[in-house]
This record gives sequence, C-alpha cells and structure tokens, in this order.
Amino acid sequence: MHPTPPLDLSLQRPVGSALGPQVLPRATVAQAVRHALQRPGQITVRLVDEAEGRALNAQFRGRDYATNVLTFDYSQAPVVAADLVLCVPVLLREAQQLRRSVVEHAVHLLIHGTLHAQGWDHETSAADADHMETLESLLMLGLGLPNPYAGGQRL
Repeated sequence: MHPTPPLDLSLQRPVGSALGPQVLPRATVAQAVRHALQRPGQITVRLVDEAEGRALNAQFRGRDYATNVLTFDYSQAPVVAADLVLCVPVLLREAQQLRRSVVEHAVHLLIHGTLHAQGWDHETSAADADHMETLESLLMLGLGLPNPYAGGQRL
C-alpha cells in the first residue's frame, strides 16, 4: 500500500443530478480518485448529461456518442492535473446492464479515468489493456469492491 497522495478535488454536478450527494457522496469520489493516484493530484470530476457527454466525445475524440468517462490530462508530474468527465446516463445504463451498483460502477470509472490521467492507456495494445485492467481490479479490491472484469466484462 502506497502513502495517500494529497488531492485537490473539485466535484461539479448539475442540480438534480441522478448522482446527487446522497447517491455518490464527495467522500466516495475523493476516496476513489485518491486510491488510484500515485502522485499528488489536482482533479476535477464533472458529471454531465448525455448531450454534453456526446458533444465532448465528438469534439475531442471524434466519436459521435456519449461514453462513460472521458479523461483530459494536463500534466502527469510532479502533480497529476486532469478533468474526469462522467456521463451520468451512460454510467446508470452500464451499471444496470452489468448488474452492479451505481456507486460501484462510478468508483470503477473514477479509478479508470484517474489511471488515464497518469498515462495508462488500454487502447495502445492488448498487453497495455491487460496491465491496466489488472491494476483497476487490484485497486477496486483494495477498496473492498469486486473485480470489475470478473466474467470477462470490459469497459
């Protein structure tokens, strides 16, 4: 277990979001991000609707659909600076399809996005995907949550 790095967290959620503080508390968001950080971090987590998620994915990745999490990384050292954008409707659909709790899936996406912010990439090769998935699984287990890739399910 590595020491907990400092985290400057900004959490932006629209009023009336399905992932309000009673469903996804700030402390849970901070714990997930901090658990995946290997260095100090300045992270903004923004919860968005499907239209904004789709627009951001189209503009920055050239993919015309809303995805579950987008990571905008600005620096990796000495401080990890990034924005993590979670698309709430996609997250809710996936949690239901995967038969996971909303919080469990949200924590997984936060870990996934935080790893991307530190340079991890699952789209470069099968080996990189395996390494990243293994780390995500270990981090989830370290939080007392199940392996998100059990049963061969992938993000």
